[in-house]
Amino acid sequence: MTAQSMSEMWMPPDLAEQWNTSDFIVVYTMWAVMMAAMMQPSAIPMIKAFSATARQRYCSDMPYSALFSMAYLLIWFTFSFLLTLLQWQLHGLQWLTKMMENSNALFAATIFIAAGVYQFTAIKNACLQHCRSPFSFLLNSWQNGRLGAFNMGAIHGSTCLGCCWAQMMIMFAVGVMNITAMVLITLFILLEKGLPENDDLISKSAGVLFCLWGVRILFLYWF
Repeated sequence: MTAQSMSEMWMPPDLAEQWNTSDFIVVYTMWAVMMAAMMQPSAIPMIKAFSATARQRYCSDMPYSALFSMAYLLIWFTFSFLLTLLQWQLHGLQWLTKMMENSNALFAATIFIAAGVYQFTAIKNACLQHCRSPFSFLLNSWQNGRLGAFNMGAIHGSTCLGCCWAQMMIMFAVGVMNITAMVLITLFILLEKGLPENDDLISKSAGVLFCLWGVRILFLYWF
């Protein structure tokens, strides 16, 4: 990007009605790659646990582990499609600039506060405990066969989405292509999921931080 002039770089159209198929494909591909890069590392403990169990049951983890991972990513690729549609509308509302940076302080503050509040909800806690307990999931929800492996990957992906979707929305507040934010969110997800069960200090502290950051944005906007 730094080697190209502004006129040579692809940028999303300002108006929603100006988007064509290639624009949707580019934005979707961007989101799909981001979701895979940000979420796959946190799924490694579950995938390893599934592979070990599959080897015990079938003497080999292939193709079961591949199907499990494929289904997991499919959930995030589906979510990427929804994010693409949302970005399309945000450009139409002029809430995102051509460089895909936030231009609406109220929207950014709402995202941060909503993400912060979500950290304290029961559904967030339930999904987080699932992600922290791979062997418990495998013990209680095991399904045999290739279809079972795929179904289990989809279940894990859906639960992981329930845990982390609000954190992904923060990208709309800080800039869709903000690499620093991508790295920090990824590291936070790894830390949050890597802690022991019922250790809520990091999760709840992040919720407070998100809310305070949203309030800070509102304060700067109004004053």
